[in-house]
Amino acid sequence: MKKDWRGNATSVWKMLAASNHAEVEREKRDFYATDPMAVAMLSEKFTIPKNIVEVSAGEGHLSEMLKQLGHSVLSYDIVQRNYPLDKVCDFFTIQELPKGYSVLTNPPYAMAKEFVEHALNLIDEGEYVIMFLKTTFLESKGRKSLFEKFPPKYVYVHSERIICAKNAEFENVSGSAVSYSWFIWQKGSKTEPIIRWL
Repeated sequence: MKKDWRGNATSVWKMLAASNHAEVEREKRDFYATDPMAVAMLSEKFTIPKNIVEVSAGEGHLSEMLKQLGHSVLSYDIVQRNYPLDKVCDFFTIQELPKGYSVLTNPPYAMAKEFVEHALNLIDEGEYVIMFLKTTFLESKGRKSLFEKFPPKYVYVHSERIICAKNAEFENVSGSAVSYSWFIWQKGSKTEPIIRWL
């Protein structure tokens, strides 16, 4: 029988990478860069809005791929790293976004629920909040109220493992056992979520 992933000696640590039992300390500001192919794969199945604010841009991995795909992108982050940002700011201090822009990001996972809620408050009716998150974001009592009040319109599950690299050091990551999905909210939509696979 064909398997999607085979464990090895490092499997346990990869599975626990987001917990307090991780082999190494998490990056101070939870900076884990996303393989840009993740957004390219999403674009093949979902029409990403033309105008995007990447509010946790890091070193621009998603921003640059979005630009290559023809999107107008504004890149924000709380820290200026090795990438030219349009704005250096704490996302939670932002009171408004440009009209006609949607939000797409891989947020710091410890604050993912708050990122979703704040982004939904900022965008215009009909615009989108698109978050790259662990598939297990669907779980927990703490997030149940979020899903009841703001059900995602779509959840796109990656069938293959996507790498997120601490401090964007992709050369130090050999693989991942973590399942990731794109969670997509459309402001004002109250339809039941649709689950699709990439």
